[in-house]
Amino acid sequence: MLSITLGLSAQKQQITLEEIWSGAFSTEGIASLRSLQAGDQYTTLEYNEGQSQIVVYDYKSMSKQGVLLSSGTEIPRFSSYAFNQDESKILIATQRTPIFRRSSEAVYYIFDRTARKLIQVDSDKIKVPAFSPNGTELAYIKENNLYLFDLQSLSSKQLTTDGAEGSIINGHADWVYEEEFSLVQAYEFNASGSHITYLKFDESEVPEFSMDIYGQNLYPYPYRFKYPKAGEKNAEVSVYFIDLKSGAQQKANLQPQEYTMRIYAKNEANKMVVQTLNRHQNHLMLHEIDLKSNTSSVLLEEKDEAYIDIHDNLTFLENDDFIWTSEADGYNHLYLYNADGSLKNQLTSGDYEVTAFYGYDSKRKRLFYQSTEPSSIERAVYRIAPNGRFKTKITQEAGTYSAQFSADYTYFIATYESATTPPEFSLRDPGSGKLLSVIKDNQSLLKKLDSYELSPKEYGTLRVGNSSLNMYMIRPADFDPNKQYPLLMFQYSGPGSQQVADRWMGTNDYWHQMLAQQGYVIACVDPRGTGFRGRDFKKVTYLNLVKLETEDQIAAAQKLSELPYIDADRTGIWGWSFGGHMSTNALLKGNEVFEMAIAVAPVTSWRFYDTIYTERFLRTPAENPEGYDNESPFNYPELLKGKYLLVHGSADDNVHVQNSMRMIEALIEANKPFDWAIYPDRNHGIYGGNTRLHLYNKLTQFILNNL
Repeated sequence: MLSITLGLSAQKQQITLEEIWSGAFSTEGIASLRSLQAGDQYTTLEYNEGQSQIVVYDYKSMSKQGVLLSSGTEIPRFSSYAFNQDESKILIATQRTPIFRRSSEAVYYIFDRTARKLIQVDSDKIKVPAFSPNGTELAYIKENNLYLFDLQSLSSKQLTTDGAEGSIINGHADWVYEEEFSLVQAYEFNASGSHITYLKFDESEVPEFSMDIYGQNLYPYPYRFKYPKAGEKNAEVSVYFIDLKSGAQQKANLQPQEYTMRIYAKNEANKMVVQTLNRHQNHLMLHEIDLKSNTSSVLLEEKDEAYIDIHDNLTFLENDDFIWTSEADGYNHLYLYNADGSLKNQLTSGDYEVTAFYGYDSKRKRLFYQSTEPSSIERAVYRIAPNGRFKTKITQEAGTYSAQFSADYTYFIATYESATTPPEFSLRDPGSGKLLSVIKDNQSLLKKLDSYELSPKEYGTLRVGNSSLNMYMIRPADFDPNKQYPLLMFQYSGPGSQQVADRWMGTNDYWHQMLAQQGYVIACVDPRGTGFRGRDFKKVTYLNLVKLETEDQIAAAQKLSELPYIDADRTGIWGWSFGGHMSTNALLKGNEVFEMAIAVAPVTSWRFYDTIYTERFLRTPAENPEGYDNESPFNYPELLKGKYLLVHGSADDNVHVQNSMRMIEALIEANKPFDWAIYPDRNHGIYGGNTRLHLYNKLTQFILNNL
């Protein structure tokens, strides 16, 4: 049964694509917030009259205390900043050049606050610089090698020499680790700063992918990079550590596994922890490495019948006891372990997920975390004692809360949003959650939107088979229950993802509002396999990716079409990336239900996608060929009956345009009519210049013409 509420509004101003993509509905935020060590002040990165500034604020009064650093005549405009341990020096990034999704290189400077002096770290652009724990040195990567910059002598020392393009990478992740493990910086100092532990990637045998870059050149040129597709060879990753005083290097002795994804420093200076995973990604190990003896032991081990998701929720306490999150009991929860890896206590339990760990207040003996305990589409912030008692919810309103705490846990800045409330930033008391002051509330945006014709997001659940699926619906503001409306479904559907959440609007939401203004009903359903509803709900799609999700979208469309105000002969679906794969499959396998689909940057065969993501859910093509081919839409193009638009960027380094080209060829051979567009030199996000406006004009017109 569908559970929704009705919302009506009077005729007002219409949203336009030009407004959406000009940033007319952007929200104000707080950029690069850093709590200063004393705990009574924090800094943010702000821009004023074209200059970048690090601005200091007082927590208690919330008053501006001054500008710590500003770009100008002698200091170039910067895009990020970081302090060393005693906050006497500031690292700033200028002339940043993006590489892949998370990586970049830039010209970096260090500003010495005492000497009021600006120091350039290296004459070239460098990657992932990081201060040593004592703040007197800075490590960084250049040309695939690890360097160390001494802040006293102002000189650099090259620590590794074998780095080579397409072969050896020291201290920096390769493409697939960056994309799928969210790893860029692949080195860490130990607690005393005497050693650096780093990952060495040997990608010499990883297959190379090539795509043409067109630009304004007479001849296009090929762009090549290492990309291991499902079943192919990954980079060989080894763990090394360097004694920074002697320069001696050793390869760490530890039990090898296919993937090495994380390095952590324990508080004990001679101990490091490395996280590894087998190729099936269902056996995770935390290894403790002794830097003196070069011996290792297994600190923690986890296994799962399907797969284990990688996270960053490992926190060492002062005595090296540690906090860890795990799905061991069926939901993601907090666990406290002794320093030797023995379990001390499960801190949280219940049919909800811990979604973030914020840290441990050692003075007051309490931990802070975010969870879905109120509902799977909400987020709230809690505190709890190390023995798992005295759990207290410190945020109250329904919606989505996150938190950032002061260094001494005296205050926290809460970010709150919901479907009806744009992001609000407020100062609160960590003990009670009491509101101390409002920092920003985006009320000016709400006031602006009062003049627009907007419809509420109506949240509910949809019963499909034995599953209750979260959904939302947007109906025209002048909705008439006696009329019939075309239905456009939007989804992503990827493993562990979530689209149905009580949060503020993104750009697609404004576009959906625009379509609702033109008489469309928009619906979004999170199928089986999506996240934040427990291990079993998420991992039910294991080895059969896209199958159950497609069945759920088809069944949901059928269910929604039974509503008296939905025109069952005008049902469309669209999605991007994984969602593009889904919309394509839904149109083909649900050709009696869907009349139209749009697929943007879709996967059309998991054989074309990378090892880490794909094998996590399907294993290798050799082990599970049916899992790869049964849901690959270019294997059944003859099922196409409805209107289909296929869009891709030619320089997509993530989901290669090869996916769309194979789909196009299959449709041509099946003599099936369809529409398609390729955006030259655009990556997976298909943006840059006028691209997004052009793209959404195309999507809009296709919907108006065909649904």
